[in-house]
Amino acid sequence: MTSRKKSEARKEQILKAAEKIFAKKEFHEATISEVAREAGLSDATIYEYFSTKEELLFSIPRETTRRGMERMKGYLKFIRGAGNKIHTIIYHYLLFYQNAPDYASVVMLVLKSNRKFLETEAYQIIREGFRGILSVIEEGIDSGEFRPDTDPYLVRQMILGVIEHIVIRWLLLGKPKDILQYADPITDMIIDGIQNRNQTQGWNLHIKLEPQEDIRGKATPYTSRARRKHAPRKKK
Repeated sequence: MTSRKKSEARKEQILKAAEKIFAKKEFHEATISEVAREAGLSDATIYEYFSTKEELLFSIPRETTRRGMERMKGYLKFIRGAGNKIHTIIYHYLLFYQNAPDYASVVMLVLKSNRKFLETEAYQIIREGFRGILSVIEEGIDSGEFRPDTDPYLVRQMILGVIEHIVIRWLLLGKPKDILQYADPITDMIIDGIQNRNQTQGWNLHIKLEPQEDIRGKATPYTSRARRKHAPRKKK
């Protein structure tokens, strides 16, 4: 292993340990020493990579989010129709958080209340992902799939807000055990509200990508059952 790869592996080791500690304890109560013990390293080694505990916290979502955005773009290349893409995005977010509860705890329960995080590179990467959702909604408007009076920003906030509420409730209460069950209902709710009823074509997604390592290093296929089509309403 080269020196650079060894350094990157060590840094990833520290970040995973910090993620676990910060998810279990209040950030202000957690210590670098606890992170070091979890990682099997010394305090001094932690400080070789991160000068402060806050820098360590802010570094957790940076590469994870970047890899997630790259994977998302890969999925969307195989999908036609803005409605189907919205379903893919919702499914992807829920799947990722369910497979990474410690990461979800850090992002949803710790970082969201930290104003300094808004100034970090990691947050800019997250914003790039949000812009991707916006572009999909705008694509649907331009193609006539969604109503021309659709507010892309409001729809995006509805998507993110519902996901956030579900994930936070799941983290705090442990219910439901499978948050992926909400992927279809959320999509139905969003699409039903913005679909252009003058269009006869509904949305129907049935896709299966070959299993690949997800951004956590776990082989996970993307699958979705066939979706019901939305028929246009008849004018009275």
